[in-house]
Amino acid sequence: GPCALQRHHGGGGREGRKDIRRMKMGDKEKQMGGKCSEDEVFYFSILHRWKNYWIRGVLSLAMISGFFLIIYMGPVTLIFVVMTIQIKCFHEIITIGYRVYHSYELPWFRSLSWYFLICVNYFFYGETVADYFGALVQREEPLQFLARYHRFISFALYLAGFCMFVLSLVKKHYRLQFYMFAWTHVTLLIVVTQSHLVIQNLFEGMIWFIVPISIVICNDIMAYLFGFFFGRTPLIKLSPKKTWEGFIGGFFSTVVFGFFLAYLLSQFQYFVCPVGINSETNGFTVECEPSDIFVMQEYTLPTVVQNTLRQKTVNLYPFQIHSIFLSSFASLIGPFGGFFASGFKRAFKIKDFASTIPGHGGIMDRFDCQYLMATFTHVYIASFVRGPNPSKVLQQLLMLQPEQQLSIFHTLHSHLRDRGILPPAAAQAK
Repeated sequence: GPCALQRHHGGGGREGRKDIRRMKMGDKEKQMGGKCSEDEVFYFSILHRWKNYWIRGVLSLAMISGFFLIIYMGPVTLIFVVMTIQIKCFHEIITIGYRVYHSYELPWFRSLSWYFLICVNYFFYGETVADYFGALVQREEPLQFLARYHRFISFALYLAGFCMFVLSLVKKHYRLQFYMFAWTHVTLLIVVTQSHLVIQNLFEGMIWFIVPISIVICNDIMAYLFGFFFGRTPLIKLSPKKTWEGFIGGFFSTVVFGFFLAYLLSQFQYFVCPVGINSETNGFTVECEPSDIFVMQEYTLPTVVQNTLRQKTVNLYPFQIHSIFLSSFASLIGPFGGFFASGFKRAFKIKDFASTIPGHGGIMDRFDCQYLMATFTHVYIASFVRGPNPSKVLQQLLMLQPEQQLSIFHTLHSHLRDRGILPPAAAQAK
């Protein structure tokens, strides 16, 4: 009946009925095309609510299944997926700017926004290729030129876009054009820069890509479930549906999930090895001798824990300990990425960034926390995990001139001899 067209999103039970009694029934009847009792409106609002949960649940399972399929297809597929998501997120945010500021008539601006996106991607991906695959670059003459002058080329490309923007300024649109210029650059900073960090995390090993993304998804699901069944206390005004019960339940669930996921993935070379280049096939490879953080070690438990468990030691992968810190960030700080997105949407009076995924909104609605998590993971790896990488040092040495390489060789030889690692020169002569 016409009542089924009603779209009320109030809560269930006594509070839901109170919300309905506060409705302006005359306005609702106009939307439905007929008169409905309060009980009928309440019934169909609950029906619509569960239908929406069903759609969200089915699509969530579909996206998780797709995520596993993409992981199975390997790092190359993951890189293209990240690029596709980045472009779609950029499109969603830029489109909001167009609509909010009514900037459809600005000269060149749509073209310039996408031009700047191409420039920034060229810079970041070029940096990544030169940093991680220097040996491949050295074997190809055109790549050597591009790698040597990469930053100059990137700056020249950006400068061309900057000059085109200045030439496009129109007297009656000055303020609006600068609004959109700033909008584009902030979007590039939020979306492109952080998605580039996702790629860099992937090159450190697929486990640094899979675990952060998975724990954010876990926290989102578990916080929702705890909030749905036990939520009573509002958490933050920006997101009225978020509750302290969901926040706390999501935290503990995510830490446990991350701990066991880390244990599972640390056993497989495919997940723990950095992504490299096979010199014979020029393709990506994930073969290596696992680093120490992916080797099982024995830890002595604190005295209190020993008395409780009646066990003195425990065997763990060091990465499992790292996963606790990653999970804690995903649960305690990661949601603020979602709160930031909620504030952004409220500021411009929109419900979702787009309507790409039924029941979920746009791509950016699903990745608002992921970008913040990717940045933390990158900083965490650089600060607490990654040490000097001999392969990268060797790649940089191979890019030097022969006389520079020879000078470094003699310096290193003298240093090792002074430390007693190599025998003295007289002993070598004999």
